[in-house]
Amino acid sequence: MISKYVEEGSTYAGDIDQLILWILVITGFWFMLALGVFIGLIVKYTAKPGVKAKYVSGEDPKEKRWVTWPHYATLLFDVVILIAAVRVWTHVKIEQPPIDETVRVVAQQWAWTFVHAGPDGKLDTDDDIRLVDEMHVEMGKTYGFELSSRDVLHSFSVPVFRLKQDAIPGRIIKGWFKPTLLGQFDIQCTEICGIGHALMPGRIYVEDHDTHQAWLKAASPVAAVGSAPAPATGGTK
Repeated sequence: MISKYVEEGSTYAGDIDQLILWILVITGFWFMLALGVFIGLIVKYTAKPGVKAKYVSGEDPKEKRWVTWPHYATLLFDVVILIAAVRVWTHVKIEQPPIDETVRVVAQQWAWTFVHAGPDGKLDTDDDIRLVDEMHVEMGKTYGFELSSRDVLHSFSVPVFRLKQDAIPGRIIKGWFKPTLLGQFDIQCTEICGIGHALMPGRIYVEDHDTHQAWLKAASPVAAVGSAPAPATGGTK
């Protein structure tokens, strides 16, 4: 339902949207009901000439049921929200599907550094691709990320993926995502990290297989060296 109005760019974006929708509907229902009862009681018991006000102690069970029954009902709905939230949390944060490729994400004041595996698909090799504020991934692949911070608290957020993960100095935090939508999308820091916090945007490029492979070959430092013209040989006598 939400996907008709808001782009969903990952496999779990829809699950998170549905959870938010459920919370909105449940809390909205109880808010409107409570507001309606509140206004209704004000109108019904407005002071009238010749009618003496009555003191209500709230000790009569008939009087208390206006509080106890809604209280038990909201607790029941809280359990529903809790079960739905735990299900989504487990899927996104606890369970990790097989990873096709890993990207290293390093936050610092005030930029993102992304270390991509080169054409060999492995990190920490000669063909690794290091970019600032620019991340490239292939649609349909499952990516793991290793998130760290060089200085203060940051928060790695890709709104179209419904991805948000805090970066904590001294820790490497792992997560995953699987892009399902081609295009260019925002990367944000959603943790106030200093005076340049608002100047810390990035871009993620979700590409099809051919485009991504072409980018890997062009951006890899090994490929760049391999494609350089060979030095001239020989010389004048």
